[in-house]
Amino acid sequence: MHYGDFQHEIYFGGLKGVRPKWPVDAKTLEARAEAAMSPDLLSYIQGGCGDEFTQDRNVSAFHDWGIVPRMLVDCTKRDLSIELFGETLPTPIFMSPIGVIGMCAQDGHGDIASALAAEITGVPVMASTLSNDPIETVGEALGKGTGYFQLYTPRNRDLAESLVRRAEKAGFKAIVVTLDTWLTGWRPRDLNTANFPQLRGHVLENYFSDPVFKSLLEKPVEDDPAGAVRLWASLFGKNVTWEDVAWLRSITDLPIVLKGICHADDARKAVDEGVDAVYCSNHGGRQANGGLAAVDMLPDVVKASGDTPVLFDSGIRSGSDIGKAIAMGARAVGIGRPYAYGLALGGIEGIVHVLRCMLAEFDLLMAVDGFPTIADLQKSDIRPVHRKSI
Repeated sequence: MHYGDFQHEIYFGGLKGVRPKWPVDAKTLEARAEAAMSPDLLSYIQGGCGDEFTQDRNVSAFHDWGIVPRMLVDCTKRDLSIELFGETLPTPIFMSPIGVIGMCAQDGHGDIASALAAEITGVPVMASTLSNDPIETVGEALGKGTGYFQLYTPRNRDLAESLVRRAEKAGFKAIVVTLDTWLTGWRPRDLNTANFPQLRGHVLENYFSDPVFKSLLEKPVEDDPAGAVRLWASLFGKNVTWEDVAWLRSITDLPIVLKGICHADDARKAVDEGVDAVYCSNHGGRQANGGLAAVDMLPDVVKASGDTPVLFDSGIRSGSDIGKAIAMGARAVGIGRPYAYGLALGGIEGIVHVLRCMLAEFDLLMAVDGFPTIADLQKSDIRPVHRKSI
């Protein structure tokens, strides 16, 4: 069985009059999901920074790259597995952290749904610090699945350490430190409606359940929810420096991943500092506008990182996008908004559907283009579609 066989399931189902319950492409999926989300939540999920140029380029820039296929290669059997943090994973994709993923589920427990989907599919999930369910509950839902904990490093080190310790005990297998969100970028869609979910008390359960956070409250959360939100706002957003990275390294034996690395010099420094993976991402264009597409910065980050694994996200909308990022040297590739739309439409099944569609297209690309393994794809020739004259 291969992931691409999913198309046979769909086509043979059609012979019995059965069509897919949800769309198989990202554009139609998003259009369908718009009706399943509240206007404020949809704005928060879809929106980017400024006029959203960088967000849009993240997606369109994949069209500027092309993989050169190889023929006369036996691809009747494909192996999509990778090694990451000492574990063999069945595929090179993961679910990127989404701070409001909990709100995308109809029951408000999207963090749990994502964890359950991770166990079903074998696709790891990066659970966000911003969550509708505590770390412990999400970790329990993972079962035999793989989870990484994404850390928004708070200004209070005792609270930061508490979150890391809780993630360790809950079974998460890496700490992913987000670097570019110590404050919020200028997001007109949300500003025009004065919409900031966290200030309304959403997705803050990891804080409200934390013993260090609770010790800093004047009153219990249930007696003064507004006061708890104010405390959160005062603690959120540490401008992480190399000193903080060294400190985080000193308090945990879990792999440390730095998310938001886009410059080769920063990648080299991260490797020198002993991080376990470099995560090339520009937060999907949600934090800063006017920059390059993340995929255009990926090759330099990969080259500078040497043997240290490079993770990637921002703009992934298809299996071919996954293939291009892998061909550029990414070890693993993150799916963001598409699985949020799948969750909004179909809960756990909706997430699984989206991941199966992405993997099916990716697997078929490898088969048709002559790459039976991930290693073969990483050795492939990927070129700019439009070459600039010298």
